[in-house]
Amino acid sequence: MAEFSLDLNEEQRDLRDWVHGFAAEVVRPAAAEWDEREDTPWPVIQEAAKVGLYGFEFLATCWADPTGLSLPIASEELFWGDAGIGLSIFGTSLAVAAIYGAGTPEQMVEWVPQCFGDVDSPTVAAFCTSEPEAGSDVGAMRTRAVYDEATDEWVLTGQKAYATNGGIAGVHVVTASVDPTLGSRGQAAFVVPPGTPGLAATRKLRKLGLRASHTADVFLDGVRVPGRCLLGGRDALLERLDRARSGQRASGQAAMRTFELSRPTVGAQALGVARAAYEYALDYAKDRVQFGRPIIENQAVAFALADMRMEIDAARLLVWRASWMGRNNRPFTAGEGSMSKLKAGEVAVSVTEKAVQLLGGAGFLRDHPVERWYRDAKIYTIFEGTSEIQRLVISRAISGMQIR
Repeated sequence: MAEFSLDLNEEQRDLRDWVHGFAAEVVRPAAAEWDEREDTPWPVIQEAAKVGLYGFEFLATCWADPTGLSLPIASEELFWGDAGIGLSIFGTSLAVAAIYGAGTPEQMVEWVPQCFGDVDSPTVAAFCTSEPEAGSDVGAMRTRAVYDEATDEWVLTGQKAYATNGGIAGVHVVTASVDPTLGSRGQAAFVVPPGTPGLAATRKLRKLGLRASHTADVFLDGVRVPGRCLLGGRDALLERLDRARSGQRASGQAAMRTFELSRPTVGAQALGVARAAYEYALDYAKDRVQFGRPIIENQAVAFALADMRMEIDAARLLVWRASWMGRNNRPFTAGEGSMSKLKAGEVAVSVTEKAVQLLGGAGFLRDHPVERWYRDAKIYTIFEGTSEIQRLVISRAISGMQIR
């Protein structure tokens, strides 16, 4: 019988140390500047591409890890450096995951390299699914895709909201309804190639946090894409729609499949933010002297730090479990993927808030990075499924009932 161990293997330790080094030496020194500029950090993305941290080969290596831990390990370390820059580097992976999860081998070969560009001229990709009237309610999606049989093209019309890299991306992956009568089961995902007419992002959204990551609303006005841009192909879509119309159980739909693949990794990103704040607060508490002694010698401070560390470690175990389950095709019978993202996101918010509090007035100033981490943390209870949606997923899984 194999011995149970939570030790990382040599490859995972090397990966952790390599990404941590990049985060410490390249990302952190640039974080405050790009947060202030609220602009995409193209020089940092290019540096990541040069060292091999940005590109499909890196993602493929992480996905090939039979434990499923490589990507969350790398994500935690990169986002420990900075969440905004981290999302600028890893934001493309969501579109890639959509292509990887729903596309044919031929589509992967054609589109995945175009998501990243090359080392000298890196590009980014965008996954567009949320809408102004259909954020968490994916089934209410209004963006339509209509097939034009005469030209073998799909015509996409609608609006997408809060799209990471929206408008500045080369490749956009867009989810759309092909049969609104079927709700979420009548949806499909499409690749919109670079330079396709009719796709526009009129304004960049200004955000509380993650300011170094570009976010925009994307408008699709009669966007025509070739038939080969339907991920999975038309035959597979028609077969799936027929099953849905006959009442057969669905294996999933385009947006949710992508979210299920990504939730533990998003949880790992939140862990990186939380750990950064905890470590900074711990060092500050050891050095800050009040009433003749370091403030960490006060139980109120020491206990707060103990709770912060405990919650981070507990969340990491949930993230690792869900990552292992997903990689090894274990079903999330109790919503384990949602558990990991829910716990890690709420831990990030609570830990960064405690870090600001422990620093007192200094924590409220931009002189210290905890205020930026506090702003960045909040998104992890909102995007890729709010905390409330994660609780809904978990409660449905454990009850077997359609809780609303």
